[in-house]
Parts: sequence; structure tokens; C-alpha cells
Amino acid sequence: MTSATRTSPVWSVVGGNPVRLVLSPWPWRSLAYLLTGAVIGLVSLVGFFVTIGVGVVTTPLIIGLFILGALPKLGAMIAVVERRRLPLMLGEAAAPGPSETPWWRTPRDAASWRALGYAVLLALILWAVDALVVVVVVTTVVVSLLSPLLAHYDTVGMLWWQLDSTREALPFAIIATPVGLVLGSYVLTVLAAAQSSLARILLSPREEELEARVTELRRSRIDLVDAFETERKRIERDLHDGVQQRMVALTMLLGRAELDVPEGEGLALVRQAHSEAEAALADLREVVRGVHPRVLTDLGLGAAIREVADRMPIPVRVDVSLDERPPAQVEAAAYFVVSEGLANVAKHAEARSAAIQARRAGDSLVLVVSDDGHGGAVVGEGTGLSGLVTRLDALGGTLTVTSPAGGPTELRMESPWHVDR
Repeated sequence: MTSATRTSPVWSVVGGNPVRLVLSPWPWRSLAYLLTGAVIGLVSLVGFFVTIGVGVVTTPLIIGLFILGALPKLGAMIAVVERRRLPLMLGEAAAPGPSETPWWRTPRDAASWRALGYAVLLALILWAVDALVVVVVVTTVVVSLLSPLLAHYDTVGMLWWQLDSTREALPFAIIATPVGLVLGSYVLTVLAAAQSSLARILLSPREEELEARVTELRRSRIDLVDAFETERKRIERDLHDGVQQRMVALTMLLGRAELDVPEGEGLALVRQAHSEAEAALADLREVVRGVHPRVLTDLGLGAAIREVADRMPIPVRVDVSLDERPPAQVEAAAYFVVSEGLANVAKHAEARSAAIQARRAGDSLVLVVSDDGHGGAVVGEGTGLSGLVTRLDALGGTLTVTSPAGGPTELRMESPWHVDR
């Protein structure tokens, strides 16, 4: 059988003890699945006939072609409803369907055509089979159970038995009702399980389709990272070439003013303004360096890491062993892992020393930031570390934080050296 059949828990119950099956909720779930399937199939049949009929009639007016072209979309809508019913039998969430498309656009991928095929099968055959089996099974069990009462008023015909009185019907009911209940439970459960397995096979995406979705998702996330980096560089350039140059000119102008203004209250204000302008310029340079460090672009990851380490108030041992520069996205991600890690060390760790190691291991970049602080670091929502996890996830990398209470703390980044697009 298919993987869908093997993983469905109902099949293990069907192959087990009959009493366990009858006492389990599976016969009732199967009855509900088949009943709703019959209703949905009948509605689908009406929907297909109406759509085709209106489309054929209005074909001379051109609009009929658009109506007939909506049949795949109708199949996709039915498939959405069917996926909502699958957990009733599979015992788990249904597999995601094909990408949703606007109602006016006809789906053209293979999964949508399989969904249309299943919808047609449901509308033409499956609903009738479901309805027939449910009616026969329920009628047989109910009539067997009530046969002593029914035989009191009229002759009850059950297969080749003719029950003319309550005395004749009572032994029949005692024997036939449990047998019919067991057989009916098996028939209902097997039919519902087989139909839900068929629906899962046809309505779930193929492995290659899932791989294509993952590839497309990763490509889009890498594009977002690239766009983010491009915008970051633009902001850095604007700050460096625009605002920073104006601040430099302002400090020079205030410096000249100090030479021209005579001693007094005015000179004190000019000197204060000059000092504030120099402090603002220093802050601006720090912001520019944090937005996109020039040394990272010009000299690479090793030099950028050493620059960050040199600004730390504690000793930081740096060991960078890279035979070549990684791609820009990976290099930027590694730099910001170091920046965020050392910032956390300075703010929270109360550490006496820290260490940074970066090396190439096969086709991966491995970077470790460690410290001898008190530990307790976690990746939480709204923290800088969670943003780094998202960035690395887009590149196919991981960020692991090991920080037991009492320390030490280790921040480990692993990223593919080459980013697949």
C-alpha cells in the first residue's frame, strides 16, 4: 500500500481484534466521513452539471468559454473541502494543497489537475458508492435490531428469512444484530479508510513539488536578505556621504567660531555646541559602522571581527582561519553574529574574557563566539539573536546557543559556504 495507507492509524485497528474495532470510534468516524462525502459528492455533481450546462449554452456569447475554463477552479475548491475532511480518517492534519490562486485565475499546475480528477471521481462514482453502502449497512443493522418489534405487526424479510412473529424474530435479532454490527463496522471503516487514502494520494503534493516549493521559498528569502543588505548599504552610503559630511562641516565651522568669538558667555555656548557636535559625529560614525561596516566590504570578515573585538572592554581572543572570503550574504551574517554576540557579552554576561573562532569546515562556515560569563542566554522573540536565526535560516544555516546557568556561553553559527538560489 501507499505511504498514506501505512501511516493512517485506522488500518492497524482494522487488522486487529473485531471487538476492539466495534468499540472504537472509527466506525462512527467512518460513517460521518462517508455521509459527508455523499453530500459533498452530490453537490459537486450538481455543480459540475450546472457549470458545464451554462458554459455550453453560453458558448456562442463567448462568456461560456470562461465558465468552462473555471472547471479546474471548481475542482480545486472541492479539493480544499476534501482536505478539511481528511483528518477525520487520517488522524492528523491534511497535507497542504497547491498554492492558492485568485478565483478569476485558472490553476495550471499538476496538483490542481489531480484535484480536478479527484473531484470528478467523487462527483460521478464515489458519492453514490458511499450513499449506497451507508444505506445498506445502517438499514441492515437497524432492521435486525428492531425485527422482534416489526415482526409483531408485519412479516419481516431479511435475506432468505421470513420472520412472521416476535418469537421467530427474537433469536434472529440476538444473532444477526452483533454479526451485522461487526460486518457493517468493517465495511464502513475499510471503505472510508480506502477513500481517504486515495484522497490523500491525489490531493497531497508530490515530493518533487514539495522540493520545488522549498527551493522557491528559500530563493525568495535569500532575495529578501539581498534586498535588505542593499538597503542597508544605501543607508550607510547616505549617512557617510551626506549626514556625516554635514556634521564634519558643522564641527569645523564651530571650531572656527571659537577662534573668532571673544571671551564671555557666547564663547562658552559655542564651545559647548562644538563639544556636542563632536559627540554627535562620534555617535553617527558608530551608527554608520553598525549599519554596514566599511572594513567588512574592503578587508573581509577577519578584519571586521578584529575591529569589533578591539572595541570590547574585555580581552577577546580572535582566531580566524579562512583561505578565501565567503559570499557576501554569509560574510554579513557572520559579522552580525559576532557583533550581537559580543554586544550581549558586554551588556549581560559579566565576563572576564571572550573568544571568537571562525573556520571553514568542508563546504560550511563555522563561527563560534564564547565567553566565561554567568550564562543564561536564550534565543527569544524580540531579541537580536532571534533575528539572526531568521537570517541564517534563509541561507540554510543554523545558530545554536549553549548557555547553562553559571556559564560558559557558546554561540555557534554554521552556514553553507555557497548559497544555493
